[in-house]
Amino acid sequence: MRLRAYLVDDEPLALERLRRLLQKTQRVDVIGSTTVPEEAVAALTADPPDVCFLDIQMPRLTGFDVLGKLPRQPIVIFTTAYDQYALKAFAVNSVDYLLKPLEPEAVERAINKVEMLRESGLTAQPALHSLLKQIAESVRDATPVYLDRIASRLGDRIWFLDLADVTHFCAQDKLTYAVSDGKSYCVDQSITYLEKKLDPQRFFRIHRSTVVNLEWISEVVSLPGGMLSVRLKDARRTDLTVARDRAREFRVRVGC
Repeated sequence: MRLRAYLVDDEPLALERLRRLLQKTQRVDVIGSTTVPEEAVAALTADPPDVCFLDIQMPRLTGFDVLGKLPRQPIVIFTTAYDQYALKAFAVNSVDYLLKPLEPEAVERAINKVEMLRESGLTAQPALHSLLKQIAESVRDATPVYLDRIASRLGDRIWFLDLADVTHFCAQDKLTYAVSDGKSYCVDQSITYLEKKLDPQRFFRIHRSTVVNLEWISEVVSLPGGMLSVRLKDARRTDLTVARDRAREFRVRVGC
């Protein structure tokens, strides 16, 4: 019998990738998904799945907050970009945790664990509300950990790019690209997700579709209508536009 799974991740691209990976296993039926933590609480309470794939870091409610609001704890596989949460995850009825970007082999191993639990007749632990509250508070209070590299997938190969070498990120045709050494690498994360996960001391969102590495800016030029143009010090001398609604904050940020 196929596993019934519910997926929770505030990043739509990550959610879609997980859905595709689970569908490819032909062992899981995705009964629902959401990018809104509050919706997850309602769905998981009304129709508990066999397993919940749950992101940890989300706005308003963390994954631990979501679990803390449930009357009964489901079997959980956490998904996260930061392995610092691993021990906390296993402290609360987690079968496994998957590091982003998710890999097919890791997803298969996690499913194997869930199936072994189900076949053995073991059920989820009772609610651990006190522990969940403590963990949720510690996650919220923790010093932010920003990405220092990012993965790009091309077929069966994965490239890891050092963020110091990435001049900017741009969104085009519903895809996001990291630009490094004049080449564009497709990444799973959206611009909105990257804005949250990149160090704000190094990266700034200058447009709804562009995040720039401030260290690669060589000059700034004023444009009509209150916009700005930034020129990068890459080989192509790339020009990027700073949107009018972001120009003032950008000037403050770079001191110009």
